[in-house]
Amino acid sequence: MNDPFPDEIDEALWDEACRRADAIREFLKGRTGNATAAQVAELAAEMEVSQATAYRLIKLFRSGGTVLSLVGRKRGRPEGHRVLDDQREQIVRSTITAYYLKRTRPTVSQLVRDVQTNCISVGVKPPHRRTIVARLRDIDLQKRAKRRGEQKIVKATTAVPGALGASRPLKIVQIDHTKADVFVVDEENRQPVGRPWLTLAMDVCSRMVTGFYLTMDAPSRLSTSLCLLHSVFDKSAWLREREITEPWPVAGLPDLLHVDNGADFRSRAFKRGCQDASVAIEWRPPGEPRFGGHIERLIGTQMGKLHLLPGTTFSNEQELGEYDSKRHAALTLRELEHYLALDIVGSYHQSIHSSLGRPPLAVWRDHEGKIPLRLPKDRLRFWLTFLPEEERTLRPTGIHLFGLRYWSAALSADVGRSDRRLLVKYDPRDMARVFVRRPSGNFVEARYADVTLPSITLHEAVTARRTLLAKGRREVDTRTIVRTAIAQRELIEAATRKTAAARRGKASSKSKVDDRGWGSLRGVDSSKPVPFVEDTD
Repeated sequence: MNDPFPDEIDEALWDEACRRADAIREFLKGRTGNATAAQVAELAAEMEVSQATAYRLIKLFRSGGTVLSLVGRKRGRPEGHRVLDDQREQIVRSTITAYYLKRTRPTVSQLVRDVQTNCISVGVKPPHRRTIVARLRDIDLQKRAKRRGEQKIVKATTAVPGALGASRPLKIVQIDHTKADVFVVDEENRQPVGRPWLTLAMDVCSRMVTGFYLTMDAPSRLSTSLCLLHSVFDKSAWLREREITEPWPVAGLPDLLHVDNGADFRSRAFKRGCQDASVAIEWRPPGEPRFGGHIERLIGTQMGKLHLLPGTTFSNEQELGEYDSKRHAALTLRELEHYLALDIVGSYHQSIHSSLGRPPLAVWRDHEGKIPLRLPKDRLRFWLTFLPEEERTLRPTGIHLFGLRYWSAALSADVGRSDRRLLVKYDPRDMARVFVRRPSGNFVEARYADVTLPSITLHEAVTARRTLLAKGRREVDTRTIVRTAIAQRELIEAATRKTAAARRGKASSKSKVDDRGWGSLRGVDSSKPVPFVEDTD
């Protein structure tokens, strides 16, 4: 696994690889036999490469199946690539806003001419047409359509409640976040710590929950990514760890993700990870929550179940009344996760859905044999792509992360041989192991240096460390520290005065000997023994 992650690839290089991947997918669609030379030549012309390169790219894509497989192995920008300077970049952006995003719907060719005219008028070289078109692609499709009055595109990208559907499972999966209507307590002292955030993923066709993630942290790329990972991979081991016997057969990559416009869904790493696995993303138009109607109704259903739990906040103040949510809170984050899992697989999946007229699990079973199960080509790389990361220095004692120490025999060869900080990928749900990228580029699994330690979550590790520090602070005798500091200060001041006085005396002794009553030593014959005081009466 020497390849870089998708978010580490140069922007222009990645965009070109995406364009080629789209062209090759379309070329291979429905094709069973070998393509003719003429057909490959047409593809080569479309991709603007030689015929030999087209053959090579087709072979790479067939074996890799990802956008990343089409990215050149050379890191950095491709030879000859140039980034627009600030002046030309500003001209392109302002020209698009002023002349292209109009209801008169000017063509792209007209936009290119306008940009060229504006550049020449100020004495700079106009950018290439491809660069201008790339800037257009940066603009949200629906925003562009609304500004230009392209109602057909606006309608095509706007979901109507109840109208959004999918012909089979995993064709469309929706993901969204909500703050849970219940307080949870700390694992150690069982005191309330706050309301967690729930991230849910749901299959539009069958209404099955494909995955979820529960955390005390606000929505972020991390919670979105971990929910997607839970959604994509088989859940058998996950269920066994929680001693849940009901089935949860959902696994596989979705064709399309429906998400809102939050920053977590627009992060570079998340977008490129999805692109690399051929998972399309469609963002909810700003200010139009009806776009995510299916997932929002599911979230409402799940929150209703939480209102039965101790520590619930209900939906509004009228329902809450005089109920003290914090005082009644009883479940830890781990226990709440277990409760939600039981409810999803043992109740929601098994109950008749109002829109389907059938249980979600039954609908999934009907389609199960016809679902084109797509799993990541490189499961470990896909997993690592979506995990959070930190940079750490490799010490002789191993990798130190969040107060935990990790070691792998494979790291022995790197100790003291590189001053580079190493990339460390970790799963907040299981801190028993991390993945360290060595200077060679390979990832190795590192586990607890103390193999007797049990697996814990990042939240538990951080909470335990915070508790330990708080305990240490309580054990500190502040009065003793202050008294000691004052005594040390007085000692230093006294020593300073004595030293200064001694130095002044030494300086004056050059003109006058101060023997302080002991007499001069100049006449003493040191060759003769002198009795000690204790030898005299």
